[in-house]
Amino acid sequence: MPKSKVRKKTDYTINPANRTPVKVKVGPSSTLYVSVMLGFMLLGLAWLIVYYLAADQITWMNDLGAYNFLIGFGFMVVGLIMTMRWR
Repeated sequence: MPKSKVRKKTDYTINPANRTPVKVKVGPSSTLYVSVMLGFMLLGLAWLIVYYLAADQITWMNDLGAYNFLIGFGFMVVGLIMTMRWR
């Protein structure tokens, strides 16, 4: 029986010229950015706490009704979205 030919496989090598790392010149976030981010989250939490505890005494907040949840969670979501850009 005749012997079959064996194909040689070449090893795949990555060209190092194409893999040059790019330096990103981004430093840490400023304290103002971090304080605004935390401020939004705390403002949303405070809004919800005030709504639960004192909505009966604050007429304009009581008139908003369920929109208070939208406002409170909206502030917190803005703060959480800002955490994605925090360095």
